[in-house]
Amino acid sequence: MTRDPARDRLNLLSVEEMYRADAAAVAAGVAGVDLMEAAGAAVAAAVCRQRPPGRALVLCGPGNNGGDGFVAARHLADAGWRVRLALLGERAALKGDAAHHAGLWRGEVAPLAAELLDEAPDVAVDALFGAGLSRPLEGAAARLAERLAAQATPTIAVDVPSGVAGDSGDALGELAVRATETVTFFRKKPAHLLLPAREYCGLVTLVEIGIPAAVLAEIAPQAWENGPPLWAARYPWRRAADHKYRFGHALVFGGETMTGAGRLAARAALRAGAGLVTVAAPSAALPVYAQASASLMTAPLDWPDELAALLADARKNAVLLGPGNGVTEETRGHVLASLAAGKACVLDADALSVFADDPARLFEAIAGPCVLTPHDGEFARLFPDLARAEGGKLARARAAARRSGAAILLKGADSVVADPDGRAVVNANAPPELATAGSGDVLAGILVGLLAQGLPAFEAAAMAAWLHGAAASGFGPGLISDDLPDRLPNALKMLHDSLADSPAG
Repeated sequence: MTRDPARDRLNLLSVEEMYRADAAAVAAGVAGVDLMEAAGAAVAAAVCRQRPPGRALVLCGPGNNGGDGFVAARHLADAGWRVRLALLGERAALKGDAAHHAGLWRGEVAPLAAELLDEAPDVAVDALFGAGLSRPLEGAAARLAERLAAQATPTIAVDVPSGVAGDSGDALGELAVRATETVTFFRKKPAHLLLPAREYCGLVTLVEIGIPAAVLAEIAPQAWENGPPLWAARYPWRRAADHKYRFGHALVFGGETMTGAGRLAARAALRAGAGLVTVAAPSAALPVYAQASASLMTAPLDWPDELAALLADARKNAVLLGPGNGVTEETRGHVLASLAAGKACVLDADALSVFADDPARLFEAIAGPCVLTPHDGEFARLFPDLARAEGGKLARARAAARRSGAAILLKGADSVVADPDGRAVVNANAPPELATAGSGDVLAGILVGLLAQGLPAFEAAAMAAWLHGAAASGFGPGLISDDLPDRLPNALKMLHDSLADSPAG
């Protein structure tokens, strides 16, 4: 099968998968010393891009990250930098490729100590520990991390900043290196996108160092950085002979008093491309919804037979429940009835919280396409044990998807979308301005609009998360959720334009 390079480049590799990639490259005939040479040279190039030659402090650890540091120090010295190199541990204890490259360094090797920063270097290189670190920084390494931050020393990290976990994105203790730029190799790791690690990484620069892309077929990674190459070709772009019924009919359940959430969601569903959108709500609230957009339809929802009639209509193929609905038995009944009707469902907000006392009842009812869109608080209500579990946001979302049988969109600045089959994406394009009332309602509306058009649950959730961030990007301070739906056409244009760069398009 022909692989898509743009899609492959978005792969996220766990620490163990990266070890396998290195090993597969060596097995294919790529020398480990050459991989390390390329990695260290890339780090030195990043330093040189930041500023003209000056004083550089290269901090090396006892493993392969330290070997990368020795290479970087050599290249920096060749480029005219005054390099001070410090090593945690003994030079004689280095092994393998790291020992080889340490042997090529002709300068002094100082013991690692925080006092090295008394000389106020122009830049520091953090080559202490890589993504596989599993314990907090201590001793001289911890003191150096503290001093680097206090002195605001520009710092280039090798692979990941020392003190953060590559898989979970967690800080391993109270102290971690806060980098200006992180240079990583072959493919990113979850820590480059997940919080809080992302904030320690600074700018992330991904460099190819000679590992053949073909090793990905053997590793078969199941996580990606979210982006158009993963799913852009699946969006149902309009063609000349199309009509509105080809693009589905989204049904949005609206509340009686908190009407803003439903109105935002319904408008977003229209802008996301749903052919038709109906808001079903108590009759008293229908005039409010009817005024939200001339493109919206409304339907009364006062009696059980009205609910049954709505769900019996096969043309209404995707349903959004939760925004502004209230945590009530009525909401619970609407959710269970919609799931039983086989509709593609987005369950958000109150539609999740209403099952906090009995999550298993919800999970047992999920049999068709379904996306749950919790924020951290709602996630903890449905999955209290997983919310407390170690392993990070990516692991929690995957476990929740397996348990529930639904795709999970675990929201935040680092939203994770996970499918029961193990696939997952981490979304990183959401600007901080999305932290505003109603933003999640718009996201849910985009998602139900995509489901109505026939996209599978996982792909729809990933696309919705990206479109949500793209719609908000560039607006700046003052963004409110009302602005978002009408910015979706521009986000969709960005999506369409991306097809020109993708072989899949």
